Amino acid sequence: MQSDGIILRVAEANATDPGMARVRLDEESRLALDVDIGDVVSIEKVRPTVGRVFRARPEDENKGIVRIDSVMRNNCGASIGDKVKVKKVFVEEAKKIVLAPIIRKDQRLRFGEGIDDFVQKALMRRPMIEQDSISVPGLTLAGHTGLLFKVVKTIPSKVPVEVSESTQIEIREDPASEVLEEVTRVSYEDIGGLSDQLGRIREIIELPLKHPELFERLGITPPKGVLLSGPPGTGKTLIAKAVANESGANFYAINGPEIMSKYYGQSEQKLREIFQKAEESEPSIIFIDEIDSIAPKREDVQGEVERRVVAQLLTLMDGLKERGHVIVIGATNRIDAVDPALRRPGRFDREITIGVPDKKGRKEILAIHTRGMPLGMTDDEKENFLEKIADLTYGFVGADLAALTRESAMNALRRYLPEIDLDKPIPTEVLEKMVVTEQDFMEALKTIEPSSLREVTVEVPNVKWDDIGGLENVKSELREAVELPLLNPDVFKRLGIRAPKGFLLYGPPGTGKTLLAKAVANESNANFISIKGPEVLSKWVGESEKAVREIFKKAKQVAPSIVFLDEIDSIAPRRGASMDSGVTERIVNQLLTSLDGIEVLNGVVVIAATNRPDIIDPALLRAGRFDKIMYIPPPDEEGRYKILQVHTKNMPLAPDVDLRELAKKTDGFVGADIENLCREAGMMAYRSNPDATEVTQNDFLNALKTIRPSVDESVIKFYNDLAKSMGRDIIERKKSVEDLGLYQ
Repeated sequence: MQSDGIILRVAEANATDPGMARVRLDEESRLALDVDIGDVVSIEKVRPTVGRVFRARPEDENKGIVRIDSVMRNNCGASIGDKVKVKKVFVEEAKKIVLAPIIRKDQRLRFGEGIDDFVQKALMRRPMIEQDSISVPGLTLAGHTGLLFKVVKTIPSKVPVEVSESTQIEIREDPASEVLEEVTRVSYEDIGGLSDQLGRIREIIELPLKHPELFERLGITPPKGVLLSGPPGTGKTLIAKAVANESGANFYAINGPEIMSKYYGQSEQKLREIFQKAEESEPSIIFIDEIDSIAPKREDVQGEVERRVVAQLLTLMDGLKERGHVIVIGATNRIDAVDPALRRPGRFDREITIGVPDKKGRKEILAIHTRGMPLGMTDDEKENFLEKIADLTYGFVGADLAALTRESAMNALRRYLPEIDLDKPIPTEVLEKMVVTEQDFMEALKTIEPSSLREVTVEVPNVKWDDIGGLENVKSELREAVELPLLNPDVFKRLGIRAPKGFLLYGPPGTGKTLLAKAVANESNANFISIKGPEVLSKWVGESEKAVREIFKKAKQVAPSIVFLDEIDSIAPRRGASMDSGVTERIVNQLLTSLDGIEVLNGVVVIAATNRPDIIDPALLRAGRFDKIMYIPPPDEEGRYKILQVHTKNMPLAPDVDLRELAKKTDGFVGADIENLCREAGMMAYRSNPDATEVTQNDFLNALKTIRPSVDESVIKFYNDLAKSMGRDIIERKKSVEDLGLYQ
């Protein structure tokens, strides 16, 4: 063992570790220190702190890093990337520990009965040393999540100790005297799914603030600003808070509306004062939230004040005077509304898009938000559970996932409320038995929608593939095109092809085109956006095209998603044929560019339905826009039999009902007609006997006398000729997708 320890570089903690005093060491470091998993080590830079050794990730082996959380980093005075001394220590059993909450001096907390026992159980075997800050898992008081306590005194004193069953815990209600103000305790471990973006931001912000000599050696000026853009709720403001907290820089926030004043020149003066303060106390970070509100495009605004504020901001960010070690972070979800003069190097040197997280990112965010949540699961069960929830939350941003976990906890709370007397302190045993279950999350999922889809979201009907009779070829084509890229994307990568992105379903009315789209949306778990032709049309020039553009933009943000265009002939007729003001022609042009323009539609499948494909603009019908044009024919006898089975599965049929016979008698009936026939047969049974408990063959035959088929010979000939002329009829395939085993 090396008595004087080893030097390692600090890295951020795993998502599940914050507040647990865990030290992640690789095997090489453990051997050098002669420590096993579960031993205690001290970590020292400015002052020592202690933590318990846990195993490192496989990818961290032989990198010479130690992973500790933000609380331990603050305790030892180190930042991410700093070098610290790590050595083995032995802990003694604490006889007594005195804790004080870290809150502002003017605040007071009232603790309920049994708090000492609760804290003792929560901190069992936790190593600590005097003057450490620690967090208590599962303790939330007066809205303080992640409340920190200062270890004011330990007996024995000034040596590493751990909490045991005999340790006496004393919690003072007065705040720890060292804390003068409330600080934002957002750390890098509180940000999930943005490791790449965070790395780029830290490179721009932390390096110039901590090591300006690097830039002097290279003979370049350090970057001056970062502009964060992306949909609301993805974590732009959170990143700014974390960077300010972790870099140790002074933090100045500018909220757009607050600096606006009715007096001439006052708004600009407020801006100047903030930049002056930041320069006086450098290194500093100035954070401008919703920057589009104070720096809009000058040609688009009417007011003189906004133009002067933009001009003032431009000169402050890149004027004649050097700014020193002051970095500006801007955040907006309307990047196109920001004045272009701000978006050049020298002002905002880098623009970073904080997008909607992928599945891995969603899992990280869920792990962060369920960190202190009592789930009543083992670590492996929790891992599988988070994987499952991440699978079901396509298009959710960080704020949506936070709302999901909050709603799940509220669902759990409703179960326990009958046992709680709200007028008395809540007993510790009730608190301890509270758990949030998987069912609570599933219930919450029904009420939480992705925030970016709130304007266009539709309730997806509970239609499954089994609810559609016949159409086996069409169903397997759609499954192959929509479900396969989601469930098994490696197939397309392996074969070097792209997944089809557009389908046009056409055929006589009532054959099941819309029903197929509903089943696709339901079975694939993708986000479903429906465009109904007439709703897009507007009397204002440009508004209709904008509506289409916005829908496709949202679909890309929340991919994987399905955009369904019902009755597409109403908004995309053949150009030059309509006599309106030209709005439909402009919508067609917008659809063409949205479907296959310069911008790539990743993870978006477009399904359109029509019964008049002959009047749709031909440019839409080429491969690359609608890759597959699928004729949905009236069902044959076998198809009608399957549709009858679907619509009679909940009907009390008499033994004499022969569905095969009915299938023969319903030539020319489409799916909608057969559904109508079954409904009418049920009503016939009721009319003949109001107390009837079953539907007979005779009821169906009587219903057939009143229900007429909606497709005749001329309609079938029209669509058959159309299918031949379009040259895109579905080819019968010998093996379905399932037979090929692609869903395994």
